[in-house]
Amino acid sequence: MRIVSGIYKGRRFSPPTNLKARPTTDIAKEGLFNILNNMVDFEELKVLDMFGGTGNISMEFASRGSKDITLLELNSTNYSFIRKVLAELKIDCVNAIKGDTFRFVEKTSTKYDLIFADPPYDHKDLDKIPDLVFEHSLLAEDGLLILEHPKDRSFTSHPHFYDHRNYG
Repeated sequence: MRIVSGIYKGRRFSPPTNLKARPTTDIAKEGLFNILNNMVDFEELKVLDMFGGTGNISMEFASRGSKDITLLELNSTNYSFIRKVLAELKIDCVNAIKGDTFRFVEKTSTKYDLIFADPPYDHKDLDKIPDLVFEHSLLAEDGLLILEHPKDRSFTSHPHFYDHRNYG
């Protein structure tokens, strides 16, 4: 796992073998952030990383200048790894919360400019995530929800669908 761009560009992390996460690949991450480079001002973004996993995506946002990032991770091993890497890099703009994403969504009144959701592909509630975000009005005006999902799922018929990319 590495940070692709920004002030921490090139930094590599080796998640422990017992980490239960499927990190976004470098190819997919580069593609995503190349698109976002033309759409957003990273320094102005309020970001929610709904399923932190390795912390890979939140650290990329921090590296690119985002100053207000909330990361949610339920798994204790994953959460400890994320906290360790954040401390090593002295990243203080990521508010890492050990907790359930769905409970957080029901309780928060915060609006986010960008929400990144990369749940486990076998998550029983994966299909509910877009509706949950919009039902709880989590996105700021013109905000973006990015949902990473397996190829056997499609969200193109969702009323808020905008774009689809396939990075294999």
